[in-house]
Amino acid sequence: MRVLGIESSCDETAAALVEDGTRLLATSLASSAAIHARYGGVVPEVAAREHTMAILPVVEQVLQDAGLNRHDVDAVAVTEGPGLLGALLVGVTFAKGFALGCQVPVVGVHHLEAHLYANALVAPIQFPALGLLVSGGHTSLVLWKTHGELTVLGETRDDAAGEAFDKGARALGLSYPGGPEVERLAATVETTSLHLPIANLGSSSLDFSFSGVKTATTDLIRSQPHRQAEIAYALQAAVVEALIRNVSRALSRYSVDDVYLAGGVTANEFLRHRMQQLGREQNIRVHIPPARYCTDNAAMVASLGYYRWTRGIRMSYLDTPRVNYPLGQQ
Repeated sequence: MRVLGIESSCDETAAALVEDGTRLLATSLASSAAIHARYGGVVPEVAAREHTMAILPVVEQVLQDAGLNRHDVDAVAVTEGPGLLGALLVGVTFAKGFALGCQVPVVGVHHLEAHLYANALVAPIQFPALGLLVSGGHTSLVLWKTHGELTVLGETRDDAAGEAFDKGARALGLSYPGGPEVERLAATVETTSLHLPIANLGSSSLDFSFSGVKTATTDLIRSQPHRQAEIAYALQAAVVEALIRNVSRALSRYSVDDVYLAGGVTANEFLRHRMQQLGREQNIRVHIPPARYCTDNAAMVASLGYYRWTRGIRMSYLDTPRVNYPLGQQ
């Protein structure tokens, strides 16, 4: 079964064709990140406009690259939420129109759950497992029991991990998006004596908090203005160690053999290294998708869409995007 995936939740307009939830046939993406970089972050109205202009060309490109036409599509999967309302509206409206014209079903998917399915494009998912979702707007730790059964174990109480990187980068005078820039600058030093705090929310909590490290980074820049590379290193280390700590705690409480990483921050090489190290220490398998599948893409949307379609889940033509869409809710 071939599923056309549509992703437009933020600043990436993407389409992909995936067969049976695992085999990527073709993918295309148009990013407006360079435009938003002028403003230091995503401007919702600009994002919606760019999606409107890009969505048809990326879908046409995917069909052309796959050597197929619209009548070869069996279903359309689209990001239903969470995300920017205007951006989501463009994708959902296009998906409905395309599906209606082809007389195929539309399947709405949760953007964060879809990130986990980037791993399904590499190898079959092994259940039960832990899932760590780390992006610019969200940080969540979940118990992934099977397809469609997620229990949130912990989530951010304030800023997400990617937000901490973006705001830290801005304070350091680096460009947007900040995560890759912080990683690049941090890689220019081997270590540092500087340290940034990791929020202590209690030994029983699996929640995250990154607002404190963001504030501490700004204070450190003021007091140590000539040690920017070391500050970037300390920021990266503090964020990653907060993630590692909670995954380690969850492994001590839940009987799983597999941990799946997902989200844009997962592209960070230091996080990948530390998670693989944790896997060896705990004798568990750590699954990290290729960097091209970590950031927003439509292949993950199509993959999740397939598994939702097989469970009989459909999107009504009267359904609207869900800006606030709790993770684990069907």
